[in-house]
Amino acid sequence: MEECPQDLGFSLVHVGINTGAPEEAAALAGLFAAAFGFPVRQGSSSYFAGSGIEIMKSRYLGRNGHIAIGTKDLNKAIEHLEARGFSMDRDTFKYSGETLTAAYLKGDFGGFAVHLVKAAEPAGPSGT
Repeated sequence: MEECPQDLGFSLVHVGINTGAPEEAAALAGLFAAAFGFPVRQGSSSYFAGSGIEIMKSRYLGRNGHIAIGTKDLNKAIEHLEARGFSMDRDTFKYSGETLTAAYLKGDFGGFAVHLVKAAEPAGPSGT
């Protein structure tokens, strides 16, 4: 199989863990904080422990949760994956205005749903 183009810049952004209730999610986030000192941030549908672990307040896609993969160009990444036989779950596409911000693949990878997100641009030498 052909290699992924470097200009897509695929990278791991975070791993999402499904739980059954907000209390369970809060407890798991607290466990990561206690064990590793990760700061906990609460959102509307999840908690984050550090920047790499998202704990869902309820079950969502994927038997176990999801894996977020960042890319420099979401639309080109989708074209790249579809050209290789992967299908996108267009019902999960999220937009900010007219800009696509997240897109799940159909199916799962080892019990985890996989979604693409626009990767944050690294800070330049001046911190921008």
